[in-house]
Amino acid sequence: MNETSPPSVVSDEYEYPAPLVIPPTEHPVSVKDIDADALLVLRRLHEAGFTAYLVGGGVRDLFLGKVPKDFDISTSAKPGEVKKVFRNSRIIGRRFRLVQVFFGANKIVEVATFRRRSEHEIAGDDVVLPSNNSFGNPAEDAFRRDLTINALFYEIENSTIIDYTGGVKDLQDRIVRIVGDPERRITRDPVRMMRVIRHAARAGFEVEPATWDAISLHKEKLSLCPVSRIRDELFKDLKGGASSAWAKLACDSGLFYVIFPFYKKVLVEHEDAGKYVEKMSKQLAVVDRLVAAGQVLPDGLLMAVLLLPWAEADKDFASVTTQKESYLLSRVIRDDLGEMFSQLNIKRAMQDEIARSLATLPLLTKHDNGKSWPKWLQKKSYFKRGMHLFQVVQETEGGALADLPFAAKESAALKKSTPTSTPRYHMPKGGGRGPAFALNTEGGVFGFR
Repeated sequence: MNETSPPSVVSDEYEYPAPLVIPPTEHPVSVKDIDADALLVLRRLHEAGFTAYLVGGGVRDLFLGKVPKDFDISTSAKPGEVKKVFRNSRIIGRRFRLVQVFFGANKIVEVATFRRRSEHEIAGDDVVLPSNNSFGNPAEDAFRRDLTINALFYEIENSTIIDYTGGVKDLQDRIVRIVGDPERRITRDPVRMMRVIRHAARAGFEVEPATWDAISLHKEKLSLCPVSRIRDELFKDLKGGASSAWAKLACDSGLFYVIFPFYKKVLVEHEDAGKYVEKMSKQLAVVDRLVAAGQVLPDGLLMAVLLLPWAEADKDFASVTTQKESYLLSRVIRDDLGEMFSQLNIKRAMQDEIARSLATLPLLTKHDNGKSWPKWLQKKSYFKRGMHLFQVVQETEGGALADLPFAAKESAALKKSTPTSTPRYHMPKGGGRGPAFALNTEGGVFGFR
């Protein structure tokens, strides 16, 4: 590459390395592939005298030849300054405020001010990060990010990629690496381990050895995180279209058994562990196919698919032949889920849904004649949800492809992100400075217990 290297950046008595500035002839990202509304935001900020870059996953995906799901922007402008530039916007957030700029079809471009690294990320004791809302510069912002491949900036005026952390080389080498010292960064926020596994699974990348070793060493620290964060990250993993690859990496690293400790008896210690590992992989592969087809699967079904190997190994499905036996099995599973999900805070209604779907499966298997279902069974409230899980299982066993009627295709409006779209401004009803999320930051910025 014919990169250029500006001088290093000194900030808060810490000298950041000079970035590689990669010219357009040396990388595959093109302005024509960037969403028109995101380009408008970038240009308006530049015209107002601010520095502004396309950042994160958008740059990563464009580099890999993918269509980004989001086009996020980082800028030197403070939130209030961004809002003055865009009337079609609102400031959100409490821990760190950012700006949402609204366009047509409910599209949002998020604009964040460059953030400053905490002094504890640079040096100091291994303690939970304190609250830190300070703004910073591009170098500080890059080194605050979790992964090198997500720490890239794209600058539209000269079409250059600005790389402080070695993210371009890691993209070329197909590696996922934590920015900085992986042990220290994981200690600060153990949820970073889940993000490493997710990105490696989605991209088909290898996890860099030091990062992998840090995950293996500190995986138990994930239990220190708020259950809501773990749950939310888990559903991102299941809905991301690479849940089968994710499960393998999560199991290999041991992270899976921190989230689901009861599964170790099935996938590691059971005499048929290999069979259940293969079942989970195939069933999640069906989920991934449905996601790739644009179907949106309910959380309850995703969890039922994930838990099916456990249920088959732990419960006597073969003995369930009547409605009463199916109902009693659902009660047993429900009681187990209440205990097993205590660390994930899964709502009771979803637990009931999961338990009923799992307990209905042996009943459907018994009455499957390849033609029609008994009318009494079709009238049951649990029949449709049970059929969703049944179809997934049938596909894994070589049957017809699952076709789930409840799973709507993603709307064209949500998927539309073409550079030729005409920018339209829209503010939602009741707009204003409403926080999009609220965190209880007692005990640290990440809410550790």
